[in-house]
Amino acid sequence: MAGWTAALVLLQLVGPLWAQSEDPAAPIRPQDCSLDCIRQGGPECEYCRITRSDVRAALGFNTPQAFGSCIPWPCFELLGQTDPKICQHYVQAPNEVKVEFLQEPNPESDTVVVSWKPSYYGIAFLRGFQVSLQVLGGSSVACQLFLFHRNVSLPASQAQKVYKSDPFPGLPLGTQYAVTVMALPVPEEWEKFYHSEIFSTRSCAEKNGLEQCKTDWYPKHIEVQQEGTAVTVTFNLAPPNLGIRSYFSLCYANGEKKYIDITPNSTKNKTHHSYHLDDLQEGTNYTCEIAANEVDAVRKTFSVQVLRIHKDGDSPIPNAPSLAVVLPLCLAIVAILGILLAVFTRRRSNLRMKKFDIKPDIIKQYKDSRTQEEMVSLPKNRPKPPSLLICYSSHDGPAHVKAVMKLGAFIQQHMATQVCLDLWDSLSVAEEGSMVWYCRHIRECDFVLVICSRGLNQSPPQPEGDSEDEEVEGQLDFGCSSDVAVKLIGEEVGRAKARGQDLSKYMAAVFKYSEETDIPTELRLVSHYKLTNDLALLFSHLHGVALHRPGGYLKINHISEESYANVPAGAALQWAVYEAGMEMREKQLISVEEGTLM
Repeated sequence: MAGWTAALVLLQLVGPLWAQSEDPAAPIRPQDCSLDCIRQGGPECEYCRITRSDVRAALGFNTPQAFGSCIPWPCFELLGQTDPKICQHYVQAPNEVKVEFLQEPNPESDTVVVSWKPSYYGIAFLRGFQVSLQVLGGSSVACQLFLFHRNVSLPASQAQKVYKSDPFPGLPLGTQYAVTVMALPVPEEWEKFYHSEIFSTRSCAEKNGLEQCKTDWYPKHIEVQQEGTAVTVTFNLAPPNLGIRSYFSLCYANGEKKYIDITPNSTKNKTHHSYHLDDLQEGTNYTCEIAANEVDAVRKTFSVQVLRIHKDGDSPIPNAPSLAVVLPLCLAIVAILGILLAVFTRRRSNLRMKKFDIKPDIIKQYKDSRTQEEMVSLPKNRPKPPSLLICYSSHDGPAHVKAVMKLGAFIQQHMATQVCLDLWDSLSVAEEGSMVWYCRHIRECDFVLVICSRGLNQSPPQPEGDSEDEEVEGQLDFGCSSDVAVKLIGEEVGRAKARGQDLSKYMAAVFKYSEETDIPTELRLVSHYKLTNDLALLFSHLHGVALHRPGGYLKINHISEESYANVPAGAALQWAVYEAGMEMREKQLISVEEGTLM
């Protein structure tokens, strides 16, 4: 009885701690406290950060550096050893996840802090949060873990409080990230336990200003003057702190290009420099570019119109009529000829209609009824973008996997689609297990795209001997999970076909370096595409819109075969497909040579 009384008194003391803050609107930040204090329920351990050293002391091993203090099932492992029931209640995902940029002295990186509010649902059983950052289209991960002490029971009013993470420093500029805030505990059979948002770090110019960024700098002020046939261009120089010593200019017109290297003398003028464009054709409009002589420098475009110069030796044609007289006369003659031609044509047409007994009103009605060509736009009232699960084989090497990641990044950025990829959601894969993760996304996603390749039909490599290296076995299992998911998708397609159900949810695709014969037999029943040639067809499939219709056509920027590489994500996809194709051809040559030797 005394024990229950002490517990009730402790709960009554813990509740008011949350209301004792001097500023009710102030965000709640993590504090340093020991894991023993959290487990014992000490009132001074309200909202605590968990470090890698805490995890090592509790579990006896080090977590990978990239994952910080995050581990699978953190509530069960760190709090539920003595009383598993505290980690078996439903807690819904946090709300209002936001990213805030902090002052960072390093001009080449950003520092962010993540904030959120807990959900009302299950807040009394909330044990903590897990916050992770992952590079979109990459494998870089950063993660932080925060826990409440075991005796806390938050009231519903606490759902209005804002919680904050520790800073995430050293994020490269101009990079896209996915931030995920997960509420703890996380029982496997429950959903909606995390909230994800996508954000981008600032560019160098946005953070530091253009005058502090070498790769983003370009001349802002350009002045063009013509003296005879020579053109003089004056532009502002880069600040000395950027270390830019030389520039280049490129002018082109009528298929001709003129390239000029520019090395200013800073002792004469430190702010501006002038250079000459010689041997330009008179009466020609040139498009010119100027930039710093650096890799991937931003180019400033300007126009140069070379005027015709009247030379002294040239004499006008004697007795030539004035332009003011000739021009009105020519216009009058053209107008008269046009009227005569229109009358003659109309009369001839009426005669033909009479001959064949065709009424002119019918022709006019037919012409007026033709549909005019128009642009087709996507509906703006869509509640959310379609979701797409991408499955692939990992047996074709890292270059093929990289091409798949770049494809997912391009689809998400430029095709208005939410992409699900196991490489981007490694924390959830670790939490749920790879097969559970795939089965859930196959069921929940609007579409499933299988990237077919030669390795899709190969059996996974078996480890030699009785290896006790659990890490190697885990990697093999992780690599095979996507292949097994493809088999499951094939079975789903077969069953749907047998029942006469719609197969539009499933798609197959091959990159340029693969063949259509790499598509498994069961997946040949569904729509299949060749990438990157069929990006527009894939967009049409995902959004249910026709590329062409009578009098209209669908035009989406940056997804055609000619224009997709004009954006950074498209260029990265093009290069990744090229590298993967080179690696595949090398593998084929090696296999042919080995077969010849045998």
